[in-house]
Amino acid sequence: MMVDIFSSFDDHNSTMFSAHMMTWLMSLWSLFFINSSYWINTSNMFNFMSLPKQAINIQITRSYSMNLGGFSLMISSLFITIINFNMLGLMPYVFSTTSHLAMTFVLALPLWLSLIISSYNNNPYSSLASMLPLGTPTFLIPFLPVIESLSILVRPITLSIRLAANISAGHIILTLIGDYLTISMLSSSYLISTLVMIIQMGYFIFEIGIGIIQGYIFSLLITLYTDDHQ
Repeated sequence: MMVDIFSSFDDHNSTMFSAHMMTWLMSLWSLFFINSSYWINTSNMFNFMSLPKQAINIQITRSYSMNLGGFSLMISSLFITIINFNMLGLMPYVFSTTSHLAMTFVLALPLWLSLIISSYNNNPYSSLASMLPLGTPTFLIPFLPVIESLSILVRPITLSIRLAANISAGHIILTLIGDYLTISMLSSSYLISTLVMIIQMGYFIFEIGIGIIQGYIFSLLITLYTDDHQ
């Protein structure tokens, strides 16, 4: 009997092996990793492990987030944390937290809301003026602030849906391929089983890349939102 393709998104499924504690303990690695240069001597291994941090810092330096104090460290930690969750979700019997909107929305909303509150607290007049650019035609004045407000309000929703949808779609496809592989092995079709196994391995490697890219995109969009900070 085939397993339901959505069973991998049930956090109560196989709770004995779901490794919830391991998932959260592994996520704490990112917090120590970001500032580890304060107590770890520089080495080739450390430089290699710092590549994710350097990749996201390159984008941070191109945005306004460098002027927001420790915001760059927060984004770097977020980047590695999302990658940890995405990679752990590919392990057997490990619940994929980033495939649920409850998790991705919790990551997106506080960061977006902190930027909005900080911007209006720092310079409320400029923040309100940004809703209506200089030189706007008269007939667009009643509509432009509404459109700008809606575009800002949907940002945490699009951030969370983008991450959850991409991770969920990958897990569904992996489950479908795995179910077909099980059926082909039970039917003693060795040629088809070998072919499906190669496809499964190739797509699994592809999902590893997707997990890294989605963490990068999520962090990159947060840094781009800082350009609107007044």
